[in-house]
Amino acid sequence: MKVTWKKDTKKRPLGIISKYPNLPFDQQDPEDSQHDYNHSDKKVNGDRDDKQESFRAEAVISSDSYGKLAQSFQAQGNELAEEGKYQEALMKWEASLNLIPENAILHEQKAQVLLELGDAWNALKAATRATEMEPSWAEAWITLGRAQLNFGEPDGAIDSFDRALAIKPDSKEAQDDKHIASQLVRKRKQLHSSGLSSDKSRYVVGDKI
Repeated sequence: MKVTWKKDTKKRPLGIISKYPNLPFDQQDPEDSQHDYNHSDKKVNGDRDDKQESFRAEAVISSDSYGKLAQSFQAQGNELAEEGKYQEALMKWEASLNLIPENAILHEQKAQVLLELGDAWNALKAATRATEMEPSWAEAWITLGRAQLNFGEPDGAIDSFDRALAIKPDSKEAQDDKHIASQLVRKRKQLHSSGLSSDKSRYVVGDKI
């Protein structure tokens, strides 16, 4: 199989100084006192707004850094996969997905590589995730169908290929793979009718039809 690689807490009010008699300093005029309080309050609010803006800026920078790092890991994984270094590619892609899990393309690529490694179960899970995130992506449904075929579930594979064909009716890949899955289902029915135990009804791609 050819592997194709096509993110207010309320401010507590300042305490007002009580004007007790006989204090060892001159009593402040009420208007002056209110003026000072208002000035102090504005300064506190201004400082708080500056900090909030700083926090927001840091969050944007952090998010952007994660995105760039995730893209870097994904690109490194793509190169490794093209070289046939599938285990190393998976490690890079996992690092990318840890930063940005909602990447349907990467989940689909991961499924393809897992199929190459013979890990049909994890390929099925990765492909399912891709279709959940991008249900209108025909290639993701094709990859899911292939994972289901390799896991020995041709009925589910047929459903996935049908979903792909509903999106892309002229897909030769989906048509050919659906034909294989249909042949496997027919073979299973023939074996059942001949009295073979039902636990022999699982197949992998490559079984003779």
